[in-house]
Amino acid sequence: MSGKDQSVVSKEALMSTKPGKQIMKQALFKSKGYKLFNKYKEETEKQFPNFAERFAKGLLDEIQSDSNPNSTQQSFGNEVGSTEIILNASEIEPIKSKLDNLEVMQDRVNRILNSNFVKMTFPVFNGLFDAAAEFSRRDDPQLKQDMVEGHILAIDLSEPMDRIVDKDEDLEFLDDYKLMNPYILKLARDKISKGGEQVLKEFEDGFKDARIGQYLDEKLKSTPTTITEEEMTLSYKKYRAVMGTAGRNMALAERPLGEIFYLGMARAAEGVGCGNEIEDSIKNGFVKIPSWPLYYSLLANDVKKGFDVTLEKSNLYLQDARLTLELLPEEFSHKEFLEFLFLTVEHYNQYWYNKLQKANKWSEFKSKLPK
Repeated sequence: MSGKDQSVVSKEALMSTKPGKQIMKQALFKSKGYKLFNKYKEETEKQFPNFAERFAKGLLDEIQSDSNPNSTQQSFGNEVGSTEIILNASEIEPIKSKLDNLEVMQDRVNRILNSNFVKMTFPVFNGLFDAAAEFSRRDDPQLKQDMVEGHILAIDLSEPMDRIVDKDEDLEFLDDYKLMNPYILKLARDKISKGGEQVLKEFEDGFKDARIGQYLDEKLKSTPTTITEEEMTLSYKKYRAVMGTAGRNMALAERPLGEIFYLGMARAAEGVGCGNEIEDSIKNGFVKIPSWPLYYSLLANDVKKGFDVTLEKSNLYLQDARLTLELLPEEFSHKEFLEFLFLTVEHYNQYWYNKLQKANKWSEFKSKLPK
């Protein structure tokens, strides 16, 4: 489950949705899925401070040992296809000297790690890696750490990049993030490459797909009323690419598990994408461009119906994710863990949809729809 709001998992929030009540019931009876999910959540809470510390030290080392930071900025800008997320040559030195201190770097790292998306995906990757390792009779704690943390770093990179593009928080640190971004990507690649050639290739393909989805989002902002279903599906590439690829690589890109994890994580992430769009609309006071709620609202000429259909769409994505449970090998140790994970996604989407119903902002949303 993703999202930016801790209250989503409070007792009161869980009681407000049908899947939430099922989560509480599983917690009460300590079901296998709940116990596994909880085990990984607690493990992550223990690991997190060490991970954050290694992350900050690694970044500082990379920045300090780079003899040509301007060329690093330029090639990162070229790779992600944007000059708005990099520093000009003259801005590099002052920012570099400001960040040349472990305490300052630790602060910036903690800011970007303070995201529920990162905190919720960490235990999921740990669980997937363990499940695949057990299936392949592979026991390599160092490889596990590299795979999990490499993909967390890659996901984490989207956090500062989004803040730079959206300019909606951490305004005084955006230039610091611009300097840090290429080195975050380098640390991620170094770790992910430990999984072998195929794993790195999957990551690079996924990273490229995520950029295509993001680029399309920017492009669609200028033509909101003519967005097609195909373009919306393509825009969701960013969710599929990020989580699907990470899922596949927790099984070291080996079939059948790699493919099954890809499907399950990709579809669950697309389901979460619908929930994110509902949540963002409540918080922003308008329907996000581009988004499924906007696409459906314009087609139906009815905002409320647009959101109703978006919830249905999220359920279809989840249905698809749950199909993967049927494909898992017999006696697969983490099936209930995945079932529980999909339940948390369903609760998350339903929770924000219920909030939206209560907020009753239909006429406000309608007045702000693009003409």
